[in-house]
Amino acid sequence: MPKADIHPTWYPDAKVICNGEVVMTTGSTSPELHVDVWSGNHPFYTGTQKILDTEGRVDRFMRKYGMGSAAAADAKDGEKVAAAQA
Repeated sequence: MPKADIHPTWYPDAKVICNGEVVMTTGSTSPELHVDVWSGNHPFYTGTQKILDTEGRVDRFMRKYGMGSAAAADAKDGEKVAAAQA
């Protein structure tokens, strides 16, 4: 048992509110938590995250480690066939 009068009030069903909607409940020392971002609307978790390609760094990384797109792989195969025929 916690000591009396030294701990904050614990709310086991505190509401987490994002954009005016209750998105989940959790335990907290505050009855309501207002947040701007949570896992339900964060681009990383929703799959809508975009990688910004500055100065071609992402493209260069993909080529270096062989993670290019299917079009890039087809282009490489076409170059190999052309070189073999020559």
